Amino acid sequence: MSKTARELAAEIGARLDGDGALELCGVAAPERAEPHELIYVDAAKNVARAAASAALCVISPDDVAIPGKTLLRHSHPKLAFAKAAARLLEQPPIASGIHPTAIVAPLARIAAGVSIGPYAVIAEDAHIGEHTQIGPHSVIAAGCWIGSNCRIHPRVTLYAGVRIGDRVEIHAGAVIGADGFGYAPGEGRYWKFPQIGLVEIGDDVEIGANTTIDRGSLDDTRIAEGVKLDNLVHVGHNCQIGAHTVIAALTGISGSCVFGKNVVIGGQAGFGEQCHLEDGAVIGGQSGVLGGKVVRSGQTVWGTPARSLEKFKEQYVWQARLPELAARIKELEAKLERK
Repeated sequence: MSKTARELAAEIGARLDGDGALELCGVAAPERAEPHELIYVDAAKNVARAAASAALCVISPDDVAIPGKTLLRHSHPKLAFAKAAARLLEQPPIASGIHPTAIVAPLARIAAGVSIGPYAVIAEDAHIGEHTQIGPHSVIAAGCWIGSNCRIHPRVTLYAGVRIGDRVEIHAGAVIGADGFGYAPGEGRYWKFPQIGLVEIGDDVEIGANTTIDRGSLDDTRIAEGVKLDNLVHVGHNCQIGAHTVIAALTGISGSCVFGKNVVIGGQAGFGEQCHLEDGAVIGGQSGVLGGKVVRSGQTVWGTPARSLEKFKEQYVWQARLPELAARIKELEAKLERK
């Protein structure tokens, strides 16, 4: 997948400065790039790396000069680079055609151009949309609906009735639609509470390896369009994750949490049940958000229990001084005892 610098600049909304006929056929880091691979610079401190690179073409901010290079100038170089990479890199296929060892139920509906890898299982009444790829050893249970142009990597499991939109990518080992962790205590034991809801995943969602998303209890679990979940994220039953929210690895979300749009969550964060994060909230890594807490729109919180970033930093400074303060208290106590 090659393009000229002029073609690429037009497609990503960049301003061309240099040889528009230069052929580009890939992307790379400056130190590893070949002459016809694209690199990017997002700050003046990285100009020396780009200048020393074998790459002939650089995406750069408007105020950067790199002699001898063709520049694609853009106000957001990293974003422009990501868009360029999508046009220059061809994704490796997950499967090609329908493998003879794949098990496809007679009543499954398989659209044109679908590929299904070795030992994958497609159950009755499942629908697989056009040009979707299903990886080896994946299981698509009865009644699942998968849209078009999806990429389902090896060993993904979709429980019955899961609904997936278009252009969704699910990485290896993910499990979607398992029963939520819901029990009613009584009579000296725990009684399983019904887990009869569904999981609905919107368009353009990406789900990391070994992530788990539980089905709803009496309601449904919903992941809106454009959400990005890292590896090893757990989403509990009845959760509602708003559009274009990003959640980093090892985050655990208890049941019935509601997250708004464009929320950002750092790695290893934990959420008690029924938390509510409004649009644009930011949760720092390893934060613990207590059950029922509301984080307001645009607010940044950190720590356990999660509090405003300003308060967290103030308290952290005092926490770092505790050994010093303890020593001073001991010294004062010793002086008092001598009196």
